[in-house]
Amino acid sequence: MSSETWSDRLLGGLRQTRERLADNLSGLAGGGKLSDAQLDDIEDALIASDLGPRAAGRIRARLAQGKFEAGLDDAALRKTVAGEIEAILSPVARPLDIIAFPRPQVILVIGVNGSGKTTTIAKLAHLFQEQDYAVMIAAGDTFRAAAIGQLRVWADRLGVPIIAGAEGGDPASIVFDAVKAATDAGTDVLIVDTAGRLQNKRELMDELAKIRRVLGRLNPAAPHDVVLVLDATNGQNALQQIETFRNVAGVTGLVMTKLDGTARGGVLVAAAEQYGLPIHAIGVGEKIDDLRPFDPALVARVIAGDV
Repeated sequence: MSSETWSDRLLGGLRQTRERLADNLSGLAGGGKLSDAQLDDIEDALIASDLGPRAAGRIRARLAQGKFEAGLDDAALRKTVAGEIEAILSPVARPLDIIAFPRPQVILVIGVNGSGKTTTIAKLAHLFQEQDYAVMIAAGDTFRAAAIGQLRVWADRLGVPIIAGAEGGDPASIVFDAVKAATDAGTDVLIVDTAGRLQNKRELMDELAKIRRVLGRLNPAAPHDVVLVLDATNGQNALQQIETFRNVAGVTGLVMTKLDGTARGGVLVAAAEQYGLPIHAIGVGEKIDDLRPFDPALVARVIAGDV
């Protein structure tokens, strides 16, 4: 059993992001009041660190207002940036609470293939198990046999029931069977995998609409959550995915994975500032317990290098 804390994992997982931002900001501070040229350089550095133009502009405005009588060195700049990142992340850092009544709470999980969607479903199931919720998984991505097989392996490892069908089967039928089974068993949480292909948005929209209709017949409040899984290594492309899936699928919240594999973790801040959707959890590793709700103050300090 590792004695490494979640804070340690965050520090290690976000190392590349932290170093990139620190390098980009290095040497840009100095003096009691920042000049327009310094502010421009800092704003450019924040954009280059994948925080996005909106967050960068917000932080620039805060720095422009600052008095900094004691002077603004690199450490003070990082602290100020951390404070602004925390202000951006705090409103969206919201765990996925299981509050549906009657049960189950139905969570549709969506995301492009390769985003870590299937593994994230397993990690979410484990997270809910830790909170003593009974979990069931539905393999609704019938487009890929590999996805069904991978989910079965995870379900076996976690000891959770899975409802699955054959490759090419009707996802809505799988979901129908899963909701009935979860309701009969008194299951708290039903996590539904859905197709990850965006090449044909109309096809995906039609499939999700059919799933929603089926859910509505069995549980008018379902789906309770539509969670989009994002791969942080995609950087600004992740923002385009939010835009597309929000319009196609009615996304209600985000999970960001693979923050440990990239220097582009600043996109977490960009997503929060641009869309304001709840960010339920972040992933910083490959272990089953490497997906967690996050402390916005700690994440802000780690990203900004104020630790």
